[in-house]
Amino acid sequence: MPRVCFVLKVRQDRLAEYRERHEAVWPEMRAALSAAGWHNYSLFLREDGLLVGYLETEDFAAAQAAMAATEVNARWQAEMAGFFEALDGATPDEAMKPLTEVFHLAQDT
Repeated sequence: MPRVCFVLKVRQDRLAEYRERHEAVWPEMRAALSAAGWHNYSLFLREDGLLVGYLETEDFAAAQAAMAATEVNARWQAEMAGFFEALDGATPDEAMKPLTEVFHLAQDT
């Protein structure tokens, strides 16, 4: 399954609250992500606010569009937008631009 990685920047003054929010992601948000094809989705946060996201999905654009069509995602994005730097008017999910994979060591089978 294709892998997707992206980076965003969380504001330094909101790091603790960002972590807290992700300890209690709404069940309906989790369900929507799964239904939209977001698999093995992880977020990693560095102390300086660098956020690295990773997921697996057959079609990232389609997975994003499926989430954009949900009411729960609209609520989540509205609540989370203030946590990020440099969104330039985009919502956090619109600012997720996939990085180019340059190396992958596949698991031996």
